Amino acid sequence: MKNGSQRAMPMGKREQTKIQNRQLILDAARQVFAELGYGATTVRDIIRATPLASGTFYNYFKSKEEVYQAIRDEVALAIRPRLHEERAKASTVEQFITCTFRTFFDYVSDDRINFRTIRHAADNTRVRMDTPEVVAGFEELREDIEVAIAKGLFPPVDPDMLMAAIVGVAFEVAERMLRKEPHDPTAAADFATSLFLGGVRALPYAQTELPASEEVTSNAA
Repeated sequence: MKNGSQRAMPMGKREQTKIQNRQLILDAARQVFAELGYGATTVRDIIRATPLASGTFYNYFKSKEEVYQAIRDEVALAIRPRLHEERAKASTVEQFITCTFRTFFDYVSDDRINFRTIRHAADNTRVRMDTPEVVAGFEELREDIEVAIAKGLFPPVDPDMLMAAIVGVAFEVAERMLRKEPHDPTAAADFATSLFLGGVRALPYAQTELPASEEVTSNAA
């Protein structure tokens, strides 16, 4: 076209069907992984949760491992831009840490099925760092830490160690957050931030009642 603008060609029916079938498989896998766990799930379980024929599955994926990796990449693609954007706006170390945890916990609370899918699989595989988008997300966090160090937000710490610590705490605290009702991303972020900035001694005391025997002993003292 002379004006340099280009219109997207309409997607053909075959292409639409391929996209729809792939999404059907991924949606079914999320549900099955979350219900049965990664280790117990078979390809047959995933196929049964779709309206597709057995042969159709293998047109898109070779194994349940490939399905799981595709789900992890989708999650990483969804959360990465939000995390990077929030960290880029941080002007203090407190803001950097808080926005990282808060953004991640908000996402987990809003998209529990995807997170449960990943965590059930992690029971068998731990937090795998082998899918392209997941690796890119961790690398992006490390690069953001390096930028923050250069700005003076952080002392000259080891960015790889700090990245690993943030990732580990984020996933484990998010799992515990989902076990409580109602889910409280703000409280989870406050806890994780306090832990990072001040260590265990800086954590607020949990609001729990003492057992009767301990209460009597405490009063007697």
